[in-house]
Amino acid sequence: MAEIVYPPVIAAVRTLFRALDVRLHVEGADHVPRSGGAVLVSNHISYLDFIFAGFAALPARRLVRFMAKEDVFKHSVSGPLMRGMHHIPVDRGAGAGSYATALRMLKAGEVVGVFAEATISRSFTVKEIKSGAIRMAQATGTPIIPVGLWGSQRLWTKGRPRKLLQRHVPVTILVGEPMYPKRGENVNDHTTDLHTRISELVDRAQRTYPEQPSGVWWQPAHLGGTAPTPEEAAAMDEAEARAKKDAE
Repeated sequence: MAEIVYPPVIAAVRTLFRALDVRLHVEGADHVPRSGGAVLVSNHISYLDFIFAGFAALPARRLVRFMAKEDVFKHSVSGPLMRGMHHIPVDRGAGAGSYATALRMLKAGEVVGVFAEATISRSFTVKEIKSGAIRMAQATGTPIIPVGLWGSQRLWTKGRPRKLLQRHVPVTILVGEPMYPKRGENVNDHTTDLHTRISELVDRAQRTYPEQPSGVWWQPAHLGGTAPTPEEAAAMDEAEARAKKDAE
């Protein structure tokens, strides 16, 4: 497909990150195949994760087509960019169309990006993940590429003010070994395995991060930060969902 928008966007982001001295650290990028379809699955801690997860595939010269909520495509600024980069809109009330589009792209040899937690994790630990990525890989015979991100939440995350121009922020991107789920194999077992792999990547990214302060909002509670515990975060998510439903 024609790539008129994606390369200039990448170039602009790289220029901005250099100006802000965003300190990217990428490991395991060689696990991303240089050709053929693949499902890239990342944890989700920031509204900017599609940028950083996409960087995992750049050394392999691949462009990732991310599945993202439909509202992003309706925005006057982000919408044209998302469509121009051939990302995949997801209607959470009727996801069959986006799932079919993802399958078609995988069969055509594209890398499809999925945030399997569906929403940003307020606790900065890996939430329960959905099985859709596994099912897509099984249906198309493509590998799953797990990715762990850390540091992006410091720039822009749920419930915190945007700090997009903050300087010298380290961001870690760890790419794990591919998984090869086959048709007929147990989806739940593979989903549990994927959750474990992503959690291990995130834990390693957290523990090797160049800044290790305690008592800061962007550190998880189990590492001495003031982020909500997973249980507190789940309660906050439930309250938010109820409020949205009541407002409809």
